[in-house]
Formats: sequence, structure tokens, C-alpha cells
Amino acid sequence: MRRTVPAVVIVSVLVTFFPFVAGAQNTATTSLEKVATALGAPDVRSIEIAGNGTIFAVGQNATPTMPWPRFNLKSFTRSVNYETASLRDDLVRTQALDPPRGGSQQPLRGEQRQVFVVSGDHAWNVVGDVINPVPVALAERQAQIWITPHGAVKAAMARNATVRGRTITFDDPGRYRMKVTVDLQNLVALVEAVVPHPVLGEMPIEVRYLNYRDFGGVKFPTKILQSAGGFPILDLAVTDVRPNATVDIQVPDNVRATPEPYARVTSQMVADGVWFLSGGTHNSALIEMKDHLILVESPINEQRALAVLAEVKSLVPGKPIRYLVNTHHHFDHAGGVRAAAGEGMTVITHEINRPFLERAIANRATIRPDHLAKAGRTAKVEGVRDRRVLTDGTRTVEIRHIAGNLHHDGLIMVYLPKEKILVEADAYTPLPPNAPPPSAANANPYSVNLVENLKTQKLDVEQVLPLHGRIVPVAELHKAVGHDH
Repeated sequence: MRRTVPAVVIVSVLVTFFPFVAGAQNTATTSLEKVATALGAPDVRSIEIAGNGTIFAVGQNATPTMPWPRFNLKSFTRSVNYETASLRDDLVRTQALDPPRGGSQQPLRGEQRQVFVVSGDHAWNVVGDVINPVPVALAERQAQIWITPHGAVKAAMARNATVRGRTITFDDPGRYRMKVTVDLQNLVALVEAVVPHPVLGEMPIEVRYLNYRDFGGVKFPTKILQSAGGFPILDLAVTDVRPNATVDIQVPDNVRATPEPYARVTSQMVADGVWFLSGGTHNSALIEMKDHLILVESPINEQRALAVLAEVKSLVPGKPIRYLVNTHHHFDHAGGVRAAAGEGMTVITHEINRPFLERAIANRATIRPDHLAKAGRTAKVEGVRDRRVLTDGTRTVEIRHIAGNLHHDGLIMVYLPKEKILVEADAYTPLPPNAPPPSAANANPYSVNLVENLKTQKLDVEQVLPLHGRIVPVAELHKAVGHDH
């Protein structure tokens, strides 16, 4: 005769072997407590780590499919205060790629110190005695606080995390989504985060923590491998850890007083129907055609893009912007492409960049919906190889490839033959007025290449509109590479 197993026995077996069935909330609390205890996290209010290794420049690769440019990381110090949600990275890097490939101020000569800071809802960089607000970096830097091992468990406890086995998931609405995987010793082994991003819509960040050691009762990994956007960004050997170090990060007055540094746009007419749009670290150019407008570059982020668009509409009301010319895909120069796509513009870029920008525009932005996501539009991206001419019968606009430039394989410039104006990005950035030019031996190779392209392409240029810096006569470009002109 077949016997029936009592229901109470089934429940007892399930609870014994699969404890998460009997109340996820209880299990979540217990699991998080075990991880916190294993790390020593309950007593950690701040932490300072030091190390060295390799660092990479996010969004500055020479083509969209190459890894981010690599630099030697001579020293790295990260200071975190979990109670004030603040972080400071202080690092010294040197050139690793020879010849240089990509952006991030290459080629570096000697050592370069960089200081990146975030506190609350403010992000800024420190360069010598100069403090520059950089709100475009806010989302990623805020996430860096909470993807540290101790930060991850603290954030999970504060965010009502869901625990399944050894995986912990939680989010901070409008800021990030996060998944944490712990090992058999209840130590954080992997953190996977997604943050809002101006170019990608959302950017994935992954951090692997290896080889934990005890530092004064606190466990911390001695090897950190971090990637972002699918490529490595940090390979760090941790040499020192100071739990509860004094980390007092105050928001500078100028950062607090400048909540919208990208919103200031200054326009200057440089020829009939041609404007230079400046007012920050990155510039744009506007070209008026008979029945439409062409915008050259939409940089940094949505805030800058919308400010530039507002200025364009005030300069030439009622005339649509048909084209956005994107000089290259580097994140600081493509940060406003999604916003421009939300306005229905056709994006023109080099063919190398076209697939990347098509995907970037098609990406969703669910953590913090941006202008494109709210507009619900799709946009066309068109690729250029060597040359494309746009004309209305009166004005001619030539979009040309800067061939062989190591800054970017798909770098393009805009040339106005009638006005003898060149618009370019990153191949040449003018020095401050009256600054002595470098010797020919120390000339920037990207600028040398630009001059060679002007010669081989037989472009008659009188004025350069750089997308960093000030308008200059072409003679200054030639002086910068050690030529008389």
C-alpha cells in the first residue's frame, strides 16, 4: 500500500535544506550580517587604501572597439568616508603606450598627478591650486563609494537588499543598480553595478576582489580588478589599508556655488552664418544653411547639449538643426549625442564610430531616463570615410577625415573653403596667449599630424576653431609644431 508523507515532514525538509524558503527577510538579514562580520564592516566608518599598478582612461580609446588607453599607476590612494558619502582618489600616472594611442592628455611627459573627488551630490577635480566642478562624473564616483567591499555591504543593509544564496541585489533609485557576490568565507568577491551615463545611457561596472588580508581586524583585498563598459579600467595591487583613517572631505565653495557649470554658453560670430559656441571646457560650432543648421559637436553631457541647443535657437530662431557632426566617439565629445538624437538630428561621424553611436543611441536609460528616453525618438547615424560635402548651393561644408592621427583612428574635421575656417577637436589645442611654443622635438604628435593633413589635403585655412580652447589664426598651429608659416 502506498504511504502518504505528511505535509509537515515536507515543510521540515525544505526548511532544513533550503532555508531561504522559510522567510527571505530573515535569511537576508542573517546573510548580510555574516558578510559584514567577516569583513569587519560594522566598525568601519572610513577607510584609506594605497597601492600601485595599471589604470586606464575610460572612453578615450583610439577606436570604439579597442580597450581604454593604458597608463602606469605609480601610486594610488583612495580615501572613503562612508558616513558622509565622500571619496577622494589621489594618483600619479605615467605614459605606458609608445606610441601614444587615444586621448586622456597623451602623450604624457614625466609624471602626472590627478585628484578626483566626490562628496554627496558634488564632484570635482583638483589640478594644482585649481578646483574644477565636474558633475558629469558624479554618478560614477558615487557608485565607487558603494562598490568597495565595505561600502557594498553597508549600502545593501541600507537599501533593503534581496539575498538569494550568495548573491545580494539592491538599487539606489536614480543612481545605480548593484549585484554583489560573496565567496564561501562570506567576503565580497564580485560587485556588478550599472550607473547612468551620458553616452551609453547606462554603463556597467564590474569589480573583482582577490587575496583578502587582515588589516587591524578588517579584511580587505590586496588585488582589485575593475572594468567599465566592457574594458579594464584598474588593476591595483593594494599595499596598505587604514581602517577608520581620518577622511574629512569638504565641498569647496566654488563647487557648491556652481551647480550647473555646463549651462554657460557664449556665442561669437566668426563669419556670416558661422558661430563659435564656447563658455566651458568644450566648444561647438554652428553653421547656417539656407533651410537648416549644422551643429558641430555636442559634448560633455545632456546639460551642456541642451544649453547649446537653447543658444542655437536664440541665434537662429525657427530654423531646424538637421545635422550634428560628431568629430569622434570619445566620451567627453559624444556626451551630448543622445540629447541631440532626442531632437531628431541626423548624426554624422566617421564610419569607424557609426556602429558604436548607433548602439549608444539605441540603448535604454532606465535608472535615470534622459532627454532621449523621454523623447522616445530614434535617430539616424551616417558614416563618413575620407570626405563628405554638404552644400545648399551657396555655402559648402566639407567633412574630412584626419588620416593617421594617433588620437583617434576616426577623427574628423570640418572645413569651410569659402570662409577658410577649420573646426577640429583634440588634434590641436591652442596654448594660452603669449605662452612660448614647444620646440619641434617636443611638439604634440597629434598636432604634427594635423598640419600634415592640411598639407596633403590642400586645405587653405586662415582661422582655426578648436573644440578646446580659443580661436586662433592658423599660424599659431604651425608655431605649435615648430614650423614658420
